[in-house]
Amino acid sequence: MHMADALVSPAVGAAMWVVAAGTTAYCAKKVREDNDPAKVPLMGVLGAFVFAAQMVNFQIPGTGSSGHLGGGLLLAVLLGPHAAFLVIASVLTVQALFFADGGLLALGANIVNLGVFPAFVAYPLIYRAVAGSHANVTRVTVGSVVAALLGLSLGALGVVTQTTLSGISSLPFAAFAGIMLSIHMPIGLVEGLVTAAVVVFVGKAQPEILARVTGGRDLRGVALRGVAAALLAAAVIIGGGVAWLASSSPDGLEWSIERVTGSGEFAGATGSAHRAASAWQERFAFMPDYEFADPEKGGDTTVAGLVGGLVTLLVAAGIGLLLRNRSRRNGQGPPHTA
Repeated sequence: MHMADALVSPAVGAAMWVVAAGTTAYCAKKVREDNDPAKVPLMGVLGAFVFAAQMVNFQIPGTGSSGHLGGGLLLAVLLGPHAAFLVIASVLTVQALFFADGGLLALGANIVNLGVFPAFVAYPLIYRAVAGSHANVTRVTVGSVVAALLGLSLGALGVVTQTTLSGISSLPFAAFAGIMLSIHMPIGLVEGLVTAAVVVFVGKAQPEILARVTGGRDLRGVALRGVAAALLAAAVIIGGGVAWLASSSPDGLEWSIERVTGSGEFAGATGSAHRAASAWQERFAFMPDYEFADPEKGGDTTVAGLVGGLVTLLVAAGIGLLLRNRSRRNGQGPPHTA
């Protein structure tokens, strides 16, 4: 569901950048106030895990389309919504800047669609209400699936709305919305099941993590090494190996556009802002579409998965560390948890 720049006008792209930037500033303030150093390595490891997981497009039977994990809901369950938003924003920024996955002009829209809806709508309104703080496997699974379906549906509607407001007339709202929602239902189901599986694993390996995050408390004193090591190993395996098995079929957004237009060719918005954004991407993207410019180098997917995961880990953990250090310089102590 990564939007390309061709789907957004400069005005809509700028508006979404403002919303994303404002939400980022708010979340950074909340994470700084929480002053929870234990979350810093977990933010990095989960960022790498989500980056790797998003590289694995799975086939949707009978459609000719594919989908991939969004990760926003999973991050919210394990980190809380504020830290989760910062991590998913890090993932999407690394993807857009270094791998040309999603446009730079559309980056704000992608962060809103894949970050705001799962972290601040689906997680608090659905997952927490269903799963609770002492959930069993059934409640976690039901809560994860329903919340993932809601989060992805809202994100899909966000794409349609932003595209319509941008004046892309070849994509009529009703038809585009209907197809986007229908194809993201099975994607949401898979995302919910994967989220539940990871949450259940963490709950069994270290139940204090879920109890404390759900209860709004910090993770000080919780042994995170085992969980972090397992998630990091999973990120390496998925990004370095499993990603080779990813489906080459168009993702849900590309597939929906093809169904609405009746063709794989789509002439979207163009202009000086789009050319400038494209030029910036060409300057920084060392592996556009996760491939080397020189096809003879080989090993594209493995290198992209491992390097991208490492960069995301450093960025997400670096943000957490920076906010922690700023909190310490400002004299903020640990929050009262009695």
